[in-house]
Amino acid sequence: MILRALSRFFLCGLFAAATLDAQQLTLEGQTGGFLTPTAYVVYTQKGSFFSHPAVGYHFVNSNAVIGDIHTFNFEEGFANRAEIGYTRSVHITGDSAAFSSLWRFAGMNVFNGKVVALKESTGGEWMPGVGVGGVVRTGDRFVSGALNQALTGKLKTYTNGDIYVVATKSYLKPPLPILANFGLKFTNASIYGIGGQATRFGGRLFGGLGFPLPGPWKTAIVPAAGFTQEPPQIVNLGAILYPPPGKAHIPTTLDYALRITQKEHPHFAFDIGVGQVAGTIGTTALLTPAGPVFVPVNLQARHVFGMGLSIRP
Repeated sequence: MILRALSRFFLCGLFAAATLDAQQLTLEGQTGGFLTPTAYVVYTQKGSFFSHPAVGYHFVNSNAVIGDIHTFNFEEGFANRAEIGYTRSVHITGDSAAFSSLWRFAGMNVFNGKVVALKESTGGEWMPGVGVGGVVRTGDRFVSGALNQALTGKLKTYTNGDIYVVATKSYLKPPLPILANFGLKFTNASIYGIGGQATRFGGRLFGGLGFPLPGPWKTAIVPAAGFTQEPPQIVNLGAILYPPPGKAHIPTTLDYALRITQKEHPHFAFDIGVGQVAGTIGTTALLTPAGPVFVPVNLQARHVFGMGLSIRP
């Protein structure tokens, strides 16, 4: 009797998490976790082709060097098979006199689309859902654009993007249900375009794992973690690293978040968490009257606060 009650308890929380991934928007507007997309799309009611649109807002506090980031998302789903969306990323310049000028720009535009290639549990209980999608970022002047202006006198604006395939699986059994996500993306953007333009278009892995648990007042609470591998080098960055041409160290981006939503028929999702982005990525030389002084290029973004809110009518 107790085991059956616990089973229903956990299944309710997991259902809320799985449904949440069909409406929760990432930092770039796709359905998924805080950063990474899943194989789900915005939920469309039975008998309809268009969904009720999902809207979202995200904030990342990295004002020490990179600057604060605000994103405003809009996402539309189609018959539980596809979605498209737009995100405006708004940027506030950081506080570092030495390095924040690399991010002195107002922001960029992000367009995304995704198709469910294989629905979850098709042909068997253990079959994950599979999604295929893409992202295009326009108006990206961060780092690479700023350095191009410093080196040549001309400010350059970049367009970059991702093409990805992702598998997502929910495990609906007690004692600890999980929601697992894993994918491969080909990208020429560093840190989602915030880090600038990668030197080549290459493959990177991403993924995440969540544990949906029942909460008070008919809510579900989902502690989760995710990762995204980053391209190894950034256009124009090597010119300012010592010894030139230097190589930057861009670590894997990690996020640890707590998601809160409704247990049944969720229409909102709230995320709060911490991201590990980048600390010291190399060394540069500053010219002084006494000669060059070598200082570390520290982005001070190894522990950044983030939050997000998504709503679907």
